[in-house]
Amino acid sequence: MKVTDIVAQFAEPIVVAHGCTLWDVEYVREGDQRFLRLYIDKEGGVDITDCEAISRAVDPILDEKDPIAESYHFEVCSAGLERALKRPGDFARFMDSPVLVKLYRPKNGMKEFPGILRGYEDGRVTVEMGKDTFTFEKSEVALVRLRVEF
Repeated sequence: MKVTDIVAQFAEPIVVAHGCTLWDVEYVREGDQRFLRLYIDKEGGVDITDCEAISRAVDPILDEKDPIAESYHFEVCSAGLERALKRPGDFARFMDSPVLVKLYRPKNGMKEFPGILRGYEDGRVTVEMGKDTFTFEKSEVALVRLRVEF
């Protein structure tokens, strides 16, 4: 089982007990350091108090369970307005919302497609851009994230 899955299992009930939802768990290397991040969300938005309370509640359990052998930094963050969509439920929740699809390789001379999310099935993402509709295979898509329009 992946570290992120292990951490999600024991962190999610704590996050929920604090009135939030666990959006994602990320374990990444940035430069020569490693970071374990919990991304949280709640109706009306997350604030620093939510992040701090959840961090203080999860930190001792991380020490106890010790799911990561090497040293790392632990952070609790808001999922953010322009959060990445990863799971089928994310796509269902934000259907018909503005998104940005980033591709690994250019298609029609473009690597980024800002549009409205119109479909998601078996990893295929459909986006409407004006009068055009594009469907991308899972293997083409590097990232899909919400897009805030001002």
